[in-house]
Amino acid sequence: MHEAVGLLEVFGLVAAFVASDAACKAANVRIESLDKNKPANADALPVPLIMVVKMRGSIADVNAGMEAAEAAANKLTGVVTKHIIAAPTSDTEKMLRISAL
Repeated sequence: MHEAVGLLEVFGLVAAFVASDAACKAANVRIESLDKNKPANADALPVPLIMVVKMRGSIADVNAGMEAAEAAANKLTGVVTKHIIAAPTSDTEKMLRISAL
């Protein structure tokens, strides 16, 4: 059985660390990776670096972790987008292993 995965895209590395910390304190999740993305329009963004926090756990824990992480990131630089995949397929699992860091 695959674990759920939460993907939280935030502005900046500090926000990613703070969001990760909040998620792990709020729920039984583990941070699988932090990914970076510098989009083409980076100069127009509030922070020129977008980070994705990937967290894993049960669907209930990922939901709780994502809520805490989103609240923490919004206190700093903000959230770009978020998504939870309750039961990733094996092909999705392969893609989740890709990391830019």
